[in-house]
Amino acid sequence: MSGLIGKKVGMTSIFDENGKNIPCTVLEVGPCVVTQVRTTETDGYEALQLGFDDAKKANKAASGHAKKAGTVAKRKVVEFQGFEGEFKLGDAITVDHFEEGEFVDVAGTSKGKGFQGVVKRHGFAGVGQATHGQHNRLRAPGSIGAASYPARVFKGMRMAGRMGGDQVKVQNLRVLKVVADKNLLVVKGCVPGHKNAYVTIQK
Repeated sequence: MSGLIGKKVGMTSIFDENGKNIPCTVLEVGPCVVTQVRTTETDGYEALQLGFDDAKKANKAASGHAKKAGTVAKRKVVEFQGFEGEFKLGDAITVDHFEEGEFVDVAGTSKGKGFQGVVKRHGFAGVGQATHGQHNRLRAPGSIGAASYPARVFKGMRMAGRMGGDQVKVQNLRVLKVVADKNLLVVKGCVPGHKNAYVTIQK
């Protein structure tokens, strides 16, 4: 799947032709520079390595790698497969790669929420205002064991723990608008990550 690297700007809403209010996410996409061309002869597969957003600091390895493409080191580098056409080192691919009305998959790192309990993390109902003297067990997980046999807690039991910060892909988001002069892509629905978080957009 061909795609580009972008950055989440934020959320807004727009009205469609029927007057319905549609929540949408604004993404800053590209321009992405081709920093390496993978070929079957040299690498065993075909792909394009794209770089996005100039890095303020870079080591010599990253700087030398980018110099071959005639650019500076990038903060985000991702490989994509399935591009149509011929591309060479240093080519810039813009948001014009996408068209209004098509569907894309957006992947990113979700917001980290820290250590959370079972109600927030797994959707447990909690005890609520139940009887039997429950006055301080509103959000507790309850019993986690089985019985005297097997006398242990099964692996994979849903418990409290670190939540968020995972790689999440949202599929089939419709492209509502392409603003080429500002490198903006407006997609329907929500996208994982905080504002200014890097995302990958695949066709």
